[in-house]
Amino acid sequence: TMPGKPNQTKELDYDHKRILLMLVGQDKPARPKDIAASTGLDSKIVTDKIKTLKTLGYVDSPVRCTYAITEAGKTGLTG
Repeated sequence: TMPGKPNQTKELDYDHKRILLMLVGQDKPARPKDIAASTGLDSKIVTDKIKTLKTLGYVDSPVRCTYAITEAGKTGLTG
């Protein structure tokens, strides 16, 4: 991919997987600051990675500013 362009392939990087793994363990949607605290990632990175995960359909936002893993996300994590 081109530098600076979002990665639109199904390849998830380490941070994407950490976010998905954190969300798998949640019984309710999580806020970015909760994801950041749990994963140790910077909140700006979490926000950026969530955008990609939403584009891929791996995460959805059932309530504004909260995020939950989708079935596709669970499949992407194990695939």
